[in-house]
Amino acid sequence: MTDRITRRTLLAAPGLLPLAVQAASAQPAGGPERTTSKILVAYFSRSGNTRVIAGTLQRELGADLFEIRPERPYPDDYEETVAEATRERDSGFEPPLEAVVADIAAYDTIFLGLPIWGETAPPVIRSFLRALDLMGKTLRPFITHGGYGPGSSMAVLADHAPGARILPPLVMEAE
Repeated sequence: MTDRITRRTLLAAPGLLPLAVQAASAQPAGGPERTTSKILVAYFSRSGNTRVIAGTLQRELGADLFEIRPERPYPDDYEETVAEATRERDSGFEPPLEAVVADIAAYDTIFLGLPIWGETAPPVIRSFLRALDLMGKTLRPFITHGGYGPGSSMAVLADHAPGARILPPLVMEAE
């Protein structure tokens, strides 16, 4: 798992950290883990791979960190989670969130971490994006997958974050 996702991988990713460092500011920002950044690292993770990357980015950038969680957690059993996520995806259901970012206006740049589920972004990511006004924000996705690449996730982000400046994603295979 973490053999492929390391601090070196993140630091070597073209443009990933330099972009965020340039966007950093000493202005106060709100969020679950408060820093003095205008950068938010928001992520959803089932297995922990995306969480590892999010934590590394948060520490390296001095960013605020927000874990995206559905109001009702997905099942612990992998096969049950796959079945539920497939039903949600196929029906267009966007699960309610446990919490939303209180003051998204305080952020200029949002690093969005997500795994690929069924060759696309998980339904909870659609819920997160739809709940926020990201007009004029820079959105930098970091995506983990089990071998199938980013799938249609970038189209989902573009559809659910109208007006955001969506940069090319950092895409990593994480088993």
